[in-house]
Parts: sequence; structure tokens; C-alpha cells
Amino acid sequence: MPENNTIKCLIVDDEPPAREIIRRYIEQTPMLELAGECANAIQAFTVLQQQSIDLVFLDIRMPQLSGNDFLKTLNHPPKIIFTTAFSEYALESYELDAVDYLMKPIPFNRFLKAVNKAYQQTVIKNDAGILVNEEKKTDSFVYFRADRKMVKVTLQDILYIESMKDYIKVFTKSGTIITKQSISSVEAMLPEKEFIRTHRSFIVSTRHIKSFTTELIEVHNTEIPIGKLFRNEVMKSLG
Repeated sequence: MPENNTIKCLIVDDEPPAREIIRRYIEQTPMLELAGECANAIQAFTVLQQQSIDLVFLDIRMPQLSGNDFLKTLNHPPKIIFTTAFSEYALESYELDAVDYLMKPIPFNRFLKAVNKAYQQTVIKNDAGILVNEEKKTDSFVYFRADRKMVKVTLQDILYIESMKDYIKVFTKSGTIITKQSISSVEAMLPEKEFIRTHRSFIVSTRHIKSFTTELIEVHNTEIPIGKLFRNEVMKSLG
């Protein structure tokens, strides 16, 4: 992993518009770093020989060499997320141990879920620590980009998260972090069992809920609203 604790990504797709979409998604996701773009598998092979790549967004149907056949040539491949407009390749992609299989056109929330899977499969020993360490959930943490650096936040310390247009506030036991990120992208990063989206502008940690009604949740002496559109799911999650 790079020193700044981001996942280095490579885009491999013969269609420029498809590469542009993935590039834009990567730029919106703080934990991802774009290492390069390739128009075919031959170019990708060269990049993999020259750089350490953690994750490849790999198109399947390409000239010369398909994404599936390219992956079969790699002895120690990075994590792979297939991107394609053809559903018939899905079974083979999973047999090749791909992290996920994204159907074009790719929605941003679906992209984030795939990236989240890749995070969960990342070995924590390299100290990337970007997502949940399943062996020690109390030590699980994420990074947020703030003040020109990546700030490590332990999941159990997060109280709640509030959206403010293009920014979010992460309220923790030790203070508040402000970062330019959408609340939907943060929601995709967090484990569903530990965090609940209660409102279009709020996510709360179930660990720190003191009390709740059908309209409000109390977290650390702060009342968080429950939106009408989220009420049924919130009540179901809280049992």
C-alpha cells in the first residue's frame, strides 16, 4: 500500500467514456488513488510489471485479450472488480475469485459497494486498515481526508455523522472531523450492523444510542431526527 494509506487502482477498459466514469468515481472516493488507465490488457500487463497495484477495474470484452483471459495470465493478481455490459460473463468472473462484477452503466452506490468488498478482503497486516478488521472489531477503523491528510478514526469512537451539502461532519468521542465527501459514500464504507442511516443527513452508531422514539434518536446527549422515509428501516434495525 502507498504511504498515504490509499488503495492504488488501475482502470482497464477499451472505451474512453467507461474509463471516464470509473475515474470520476475514484476521484470521489477518498480511500482510492488512481495509478493509471489502460485501453487494453497488454498495456495493463506492462503497468502491473512496473507498479504495485492493489485493485483493478477490469473490463471483460476487449480486443486482443479479454479481461477474463488476461486475469488467467497473472500469477499473483491484485484484487479485481470486473466491469462489463454483458451479464453472461458473471459466472466465470466469480470462478476467477473476482471481488465483484459491475454491470454498465454503473451507479455510484453500486461502485461503492464493490469497493467496500475489496476493502474487506484487504489484509490488515500492511497497516492500510481502511475497513473492518473482522478478527478485532473493536480495533476496526476508517480514514477520512481532512486538513490535507488522512485521519484515522476507530469505528467504535464514531458517535454520528451529519451531512452538510458537499461535506460531512464526523462526530467522535474526541472531537469533530470535517471532510469533503457525500453521506452516501460514507454509508457504503461503514458496516451495516453497526451504523444506521436515520435521515438523508444523518448516520448514527448503534453502539452509542441512549434512547429512541419513532421520531428521534438520542446519541451522546444529542437528538438525531428520524426521517419519514427511513423510519421503517430504523425501527426494524432497532428491533
